[in-house]
Amino acid sequence: MKRIMQLTTVFSIIFASACKNESMKNTDAKAPIAEKQAKELTVHGDTRIDNYFWMRLTDEQKTAKNKDEQTNKVETYLEAENTYFDKVTAYTKDFQENLFQEMKGRIKEDDSSVPYKNNGYFYITRFEKGKQYPIYSRKKEHLEAPENILFDVNEEAQGHEYFQLGGLNISPNNKLAAFAVDTVSRRQYVIRIKNLETGEVYKDEIKNTTGGSVWANDNKTLYYTLKDPVTLRSEKIFKHVLGTDASEDVEIFHETDETFGTYVYKTKSKKYIVIGCYNTVSSEFRVLSADNPDGAFKIIQPRERDLEYSISHFDNSFYILTNKDDATNFKLMKTPVEKTSKEHWVDVIPHRENTLLEDISIFKEYLVLEERTNGLSKIRIKRWDGSKDEYLPFDEETYSASVYANPEFDTDIIRYSYNSFTTPNSVIDYNMRERSKEIKKEQEVLGGTFDKSNYKSERVWATARDGEKVAISLVYHKDTKLSKDTPLLQYAYGSYGYTIPDGFSTTRLSLLDRGFVYALAHIRGSQYLGREWYEDGKMLHKKNTFNDFVDCSKFLIDNNYTSADHLYAMGGSAGGLLMGAIVNMNPELYNGIVAAVPFVDVVSTMLDESIPLTTGEFDEWGNPKNKKYYDYILSYSPYDQVEAKEYPNMLVTTGYFDSQVQYWEPAKWVAKLRDVKTGDNVLLMHTNMDAGHGGASGRFDALKETARDYTFFLALENKLEK
Repeated sequence: MKRIMQLTTVFSIIFASACKNESMKNTDAKAPIAEKQAKELTVHGDTRIDNYFWMRLTDEQKTAKNKDEQTNKVETYLEAENTYFDKVTAYTKDFQENLFQEMKGRIKEDDSSVPYKNNGYFYITRFEKGKQYPIYSRKKEHLEAPENILFDVNEEAQGHEYFQLGGLNISPNNKLAAFAVDTVSRRQYVIRIKNLETGEVYKDEIKNTTGGSVWANDNKTLYYTLKDPVTLRSEKIFKHVLGTDASEDVEIFHETDETFGTYVYKTKSKKYIVIGCYNTVSSEFRVLSADNPDGAFKIIQPRERDLEYSISHFDNSFYILTNKDDATNFKLMKTPVEKTSKEHWVDVIPHRENTLLEDISIFKEYLVLEERTNGLSKIRIKRWDGSKDEYLPFDEETYSASVYANPEFDTDIIRYSYNSFTTPNSVIDYNMRERSKEIKKEQEVLGGTFDKSNYKSERVWATARDGEKVAISLVYHKDTKLSKDTPLLQYAYGSYGYTIPDGFSTTRLSLLDRGFVYALAHIRGSQYLGREWYEDGKMLHKKNTFNDFVDCSKFLIDNNYTSADHLYAMGGSAGGLLMGAIVNMNPELYNGIVAAVPFVDVVSTMLDESIPLTTGEFDEWGNPKNKKYYDYILSYSPYDQVEAKEYPNMLVTTGYFDSQVQYWEPAKWVAKLRDVKTGDNVLLMHTNMDAGHGGASGRFDALKETARDYTFFLALENKLEK
């Protein structure tokens, strides 16, 4: 054993020496140069020249068996970029593999979820060692009962480069399962139905859906949402009867407003089928008794501009989470099931200026509230009879706590999860009557080296240029010395009101153990400090998102956490737009950037309503057909603002079948950057030719993508030896 360790040490020294003599800048590989085909785009009297518009393909072109000339040209370019990426990073490949194995080694491969009970069965999701996909199973009444495997996704996925099973939905009599499959990664699911007693998958096949579905209480009627085949907007609700052909399905509802989407679900009480309609600033709901699938849906409250609400059912009332009456941070109201329009709504939990009401869970004797105050999540428990009102105690400076689905209604137990930057995730059952808790599962970190006491986390506040205080959550190894030589990775998202939790990550340990600080900037565009924090980071305030990120970077540099030579940034999707904006604004602040599936061609995409999801985004970004929004979006759109200057080292990733941000946005961006950027910093792009917005579908393949991204940062820091 000692001899093996000696040989390993010698190999590590040799490998380290080799890595120190190489860099991504020191290569003979030639970057691909994309052909220019000038296309004039004129709006509001302003003409933009897009030299790479030709890169755009339709879905039909991408999936055709006989590819046309343009498709071959685009795919050849994307493959050339992949080849260039492989050549430039060739010297890191061994390290990438070692890093992947290191990350994989921390994961309990034969893991399983905490069982949850619903309608007489315990449901379990588990993984087997060496397998990429989950196995879904259940046990009747008791955990000691025999296991009934519902779906082994590893078997289902055979023969597919990409495979996603979702929308698992059990009929009220527990005999049938509706499920949905996507094998392209465009989030266009095919719904099928399986007999759980015989194992037979019926011939029923419903294409081009969101994947979700709802059973009526007759165990034969299934409601689902159909997508527009071009824009992918969720636009219609259909009713399917078991055993019939999908062509016979009845259209129940059509959302004709192209800025809205629609969906369908069943209340926790199991009494109502609900059709929801939504856009960024408005919502509307219709309900139907789940016992009467042939009945007519009744509207709760007709949509109004800037009126948002959602509904839950309990006893003889609908409980309504809403911003009615200028309740910016939302409040809880209720109304009788027979009188549902807004004039009948009365307050249950009033609006609070300093607390965002994020969600509610209803139980027979309890109301559970998920709140956020000063950026921190809270779980509040109230008895309906008023005899109890308490908050669960959380002690760390930064953490994440959230309530699980909790499908059981008549129970004293609420299940929630808790984790932080330094504390692995725990699933906890809290007895609301006895005020006691039981930790059902603690996330295991394998490998034998993890000790939470080895890591420090803190929360600091940067002052943005307009005076607002922006929180930054930090985590690093206790032995990491903070100085201008410390590498730091700054991450953020900052759109759609989504707040990234201060959660634990086993993969992140690979950076922390190599001396990196990880910083999560809670910039405007999220709801970290309430709903106004989101409102102040969208539409004509969108630049606050970018300014906040840059000002956080300057704060970290000024306070000696790092320096521009060692500061890195990363973001994906709308966070990729963030990356594109900050490198145009302040490229000198960053040594390296990873922009994942970045939304960077904002003007052109928002002007084209045939592109998936565009029409539903107007209240997030603005509609550039209005000149006021055109001018504002153009002023920050990363693709349009590329200039001849020195950009940081950059890695841009995308998926060929991405339905959220089309692959051509990052491809065009990289091509334009290659043409005009100065200096010798590396610019790399990698396209997963088999995946979409979420990347690879298998859990290990996804880890390989993380190892690739982290290796990019570590290579720039010459930290490939450990």
